[in-house]
Amino acid sequence: MKKKFIKISGITLLEMLIGIVISSIMMGALYTSYTVVNGSYTQVADKETISRTGRDIVGMLLRDIRMAGYFDVESIKIAGNEMHPLLISKSTNFSGGSRICDKIRVVYGDIVYNKGSTPEYDYPIYRIDYRCKKSTIPNRKAQKNAAGTFPTKDLFAIYKEKKSWNRSTGSWNDPTTDNDPKTYGHELIIDHVEDLIFNPIDANGEIITPTPDLTNQSRLYDIKSVDILIILRSPDPFYKKAKPRAAYAFSNKPLRNKKLNDKFLRETIVVTANARNIGIAK
Repeated sequence: MKKKFIKISGITLLEMLIGIVISSIMMGALYTSYTVVNGSYTQVADKETISRTGRDIVGMLLRDIRMAGYFDVESIKIAGNEMHPLLISKSTNFSGGSRICDKIRVVYGDIVYNKGSTPEYDYPIYRIDYRCKKSTIPNRKAQKNAAGTFPTKDLFAIYKEKKSWNRSTGSWNDPTTDNDPKTYGHELIIDHVEDLIFNPIDANGEIITPTPDLTNQSRLYDIKSVDILIILRSPDPFYKKAKPRAAYAFSNKPLRNKKLNDKFLRETIVVTANARNIGIAK
């Protein structure tokens, strides 16, 4: 009786090595594609975040500046330097650690209906301040200081404060103790800001120079609109290579234009807010 031998097929060591090499090449190509796509998505997400954040702060500024100088026809107006509808403080330091941004102050009246009260209508007056402060976010890419902590980023954060007028004392209430739900102390609005600029514009569309303030009140009520510029910077490096990139500010001060050699993305947002009530506030 003859024995039947079953032929068993297999792969050689060389074929196995070739399969491993081909699989490695395919995995490498897939990883490279994933890295490129993920990097592009991250960049798009970062840019979208900066744009969305910029739109949010611009929306707040537009709404508040439009309210500057508004008072209900039934309200009792109050005279004095505290009641000027719009004050802009221009920065004079544009470089170095002592540089600052512009500031703006808006004053307007409101109307509150209190059913059953006497009188039923109240006419509060509010003051809103926007200003920059140094960012408190630590720069973890820098070397630690002598205290063993990271220095803060060389950026600004925008803060907003809202106060109410006290007719009895003739002064602004402390928003942290006045028990008014509509007021608040300096609250962080946005971080990673490189500059904030306000330019007062007259009826002819020209920048009012010098900027009207408490020491130069002759043109305080000539402001018809305010040009707003905000320069935002990405929290993390955005570009692969560092090279000089410019961020221009609409200012007659050349030092305020920025040309920095780094990898960060910067977005400059420019809008114009119509100060429609200032003409009738005087």
